[in-house]
Amino acid sequence: MADYIAFDNERALNYVAQLNEFFAPNAQLTCNEFGDGNLNLVFRIADENGNSVILKQALPYARCVGESWPLTLDRARIEAAVLEKHGAVCEPFTAKVLHKNTELALTILEDLGHMAILRGELNQATTFPNLGSQLANYLATTSFYYSDFYLTPAEKKALVCEFTNPELCAITEDLFFDDPYRTSLRNNYPATLESEVEKLQQNTELLVKVAKLKQLFLSSPQSLLHGDVHSGSIFVDAQSTKVIDPEFGFFGPIGFDLGSFIGNFLLNYCAQNARISEIPKRRQMQTYLLTTIQQVINEFAATWLSLSKAHTRDLSLQAPGYAECFVNQIIKDALGFGGTELVRRTIGLAHVSDIDGIEDDSARLQVQQQTLILGEQLILHAETTHDKESAFNLIISLVQ
Repeated sequence: MADYIAFDNERALNYVAQLNEFFAPNAQLTCNEFGDGNLNLVFRIADENGNSVILKQALPYARCVGESWPLTLDRARIEAAVLEKHGAVCEPFTAKVLHKNTELALTILEDLGHMAILRGELNQATTFPNLGSQLANYLATTSFYYSDFYLTPAEKKALVCEFTNPELCAITEDLFFDDPYRTSLRNNYPATLESEVEKLQQNTELLVKVAKLKQLFLSSPQSLLHGDVHSGSIFVDAQSTKVIDPEFGFFGPIGFDLGSFIGNFLLNYCAQNARISEIPKRRQMQTYLLTTIQQVINEFAATWLSLSKAHTRDLSLQAPGYAECFVNQIIKDALGFGGTELVRRTIGLAHVSDIDGIEDDSARLQVQQQTLILGEQLILHAETTHDKESAFNLIISLVQ
């Protein structure tokens, strides 16, 4: 990209001002870069009346590592396009794109600053009654309308090409399915966890299950995924939910997004054992987390089957009972992918504040031991489930 230049506050402000789309001509604008993620620059541009937008720009490398880890700028195009596609079928729960510039690898988005990032709120034991239903709606609706059930084969194949995302998929492939299960310089865990890590890496049955999950990830373009549905990619408030940051988007197995959500809620479930000392409060929070997982699984399945009954276009896929089999397999896949999320967030490169924010070393280690075992067991036993009820029963059996 010959015209690309990384923005600073001044450049970001000037770019937005010159568009003349979002603010009055004489508005007094301010700009602040506040991105704390792994990959991008994020600016908030605001006027004196409280109006604001977010400008997000991709860097040609991973921000969390530096220029030694180069990354494609095309991820900005993919992120904006996924938001537009998902917003077209699930507008209430998808962050809105206001402007995009492929040459500069930037996107201007609605400012969701009045909402909060879900991860931080869960760490503070804040609950959201609408989250489960709204997230289930997002996951089911976006995955159905970009699947073979709804798209024609020609439409689907064209979109698969448009959303080919090899560089960011390679990151997922490495961090989810490769690094944690072998010696890797990118792995990151305390020496006190070494014996548990060695056992995991020597478990041949587990390695076969992980290989199956990786193969599914590599070769099953079921729908247009978000690709990174963790609690840091979800804005929430008491009324609504908004999903952000789909730069890892691609056509892949539907269970991956659902599994990423499940894995992150279980990470927080385990972390609360060290975060909340009062047993009644801890049980209340953990009950909320499990209930939300159950709600998402149940309502995801119900919404998917309802959409399938009403809108499936492919005649073969209308066969009685096939949609139920398809959804049951999604949920089964999701448990396995959820297990890989637990494992990789415990011993891989990218951790979560749910656990890393636990100050007591001993308490944090106990949580890490629990998440590692829980992830391993989910991977090992996911295939024993056959529907949403048995899937949730497996989760309950492993956390108790």
